Amino acid sequence: MKKGFLLLTLALFVVLVFLSVDVITATQVRETIMIANRYKKYEKGPVTLSHQKHAEDYKVACNECHHEYKDGKNVWNEMMGVKRCRECHDAEKKQGNADKLNLAYHKQCHTCHKELKGKEAPWEKCEGCHAKKK
Repeated sequence: MKKGFLLLTLALFVVLVFLSVDVITATQVRETIMIANRYKKYEKGPVTLSHQKHAEDYKVACNECHHEYKDGKNVWNEMMGVKRCRECHDAEKKQGNADKLNLAYHKQCHTCHKELKGKEAPWEKCEGCHAKKK
């Protein structure tokens, strides 16, 4: 009886450790993210997003950018994990309610930056975010 209880307790402990590691890993913020071009013809270079600054310095909530829509409402939370934008947003065409990838980026990023006009957030000139194309 004691041996079975000990094994059960040990198994629960192992499960809790694995769950804790998943939660810690899910909440870690990558310092920078390169938003590369995924288009047949594209005139601008990629964008390097300072994810750490947005999340930690500017206090942008994770669900302001990351999303999963159900019935028109963003139900995404940090426990759901992060999908790559292109998993839902195709580079070449709109699919259902999901905008084309470049339009989704622009709506997401440009709209927020425009609201911060004059507060060191680039928004008027493409070069404020996009690297020069090589």
